[in-house]
Amino acid sequence: MPRNADIHVRTDPQTKAGAEQLFSTFGITISDAVNIFLRQSLLVGGLPFDVRQPRFNDETEAAMKEARDIMSGKVKAKVYSSVAEMNADIDGDDE
Repeated sequence: MPRNADIHVRTDPQTKAGAEQLFSTFGITISDAVNIFLRQSLLVGGLPFDVRQPRFNDETEAAMKEARDIMSGKVKAKVYSSVAEMNADIDGDDE
């Protein structure tokens, strides 16, 4: 049996750089991390973590939709001339 087998993985450069930086803080390489992942997968008989869609409450979902609408230009962002004006709007005060 060969001592090593190659696995080729494609990812974007930012993900690779971030992973290298993170794993170096543990004193391991990306190859070490992948081997840890594979061994853990075999030990637990599947992915060694839960894979789920994030769930948010209704208020958070509405805020994220509003942010997406603002970024896409569907909704105009509010502009305030002062922090006091913004706080009044948030608190519902009519000053």
